Amino acid sequence: MTREEHLHWCNRCMNRTLNLQKGLICSLTDEIAKFEGDCKDFKVDETVPEEPASLIPEDGISAAEGVEHLPERKLQELRSDQQLMPAIIAGSGAALVGALAWAMVTVATGYQIGYMAIAVGAAVGFAVRVAGKGIDPIFGYLGSGLALLGCVLGNLFSIIGFITGSGEASYSETLSILDVSLIIELLRLNFSPIDLLFYGIAGYEGYKFAFRTLTEEDLAM
Repeated sequence: MTREEHLHWCNRCMNRTLNLQKGLICSLTDEIAKFEGDCKDFKVDETVPEEPASLIPEDGISAAEGVEHLPERKLQELRSDQQLMPAIIAGSGAALVGALAWAMVTVATGYQIGYMAIAVGAAVGFAVRVAGKGIDPIFGYLGSGLALLGCVLGNLFSIIGFITGSGEASYSETLSILDVSLIIELLRLNFSPIDLLFYGIAGYEGYKFAFRTLTEEDLAM
């Protein structure tokens, strides 16, 4: 019998369990199925439909959760697909776009909406994931760092938007006088303790979503 034929039965058996190295296995033998015809240990799980989904979600699981269980051969194979520079470019682009969107919404509504930080974190994380296909921690750190950068830029662009919108100075005049010390002072004056919460969530999302997803095929030996 083929692996697919075995899985037809194993997916509905109460003795099934998931091994991140081998995929779906029998909890009685700790091995993948090898029976021919009918399995003498088959015990139907009535809660599972006739055509169940894999125990691994269809969109896979994050490499941050499953990579430590992979054999070295698989690790090297997945690492060969990693692309750090594209991840940096895509993540930076997402952070910039997210920051501009944050500023536009903030200036348009007249309120600083903390939830924009969450959107920036998720966008950056997904951008790093898609472009980088990363499994190593550096991709998580990259996603987290760029997410936080996007949040800071979002606040800064919002401040600039309010200054120029008030008619006190034009965009070119405002940008011409900006330096590191002034930027820090503007951010300090507009800082609120609640920002730490949203920044923290954004950084967490940037980290969490930055890793590639592993499918059952990836996790198979």
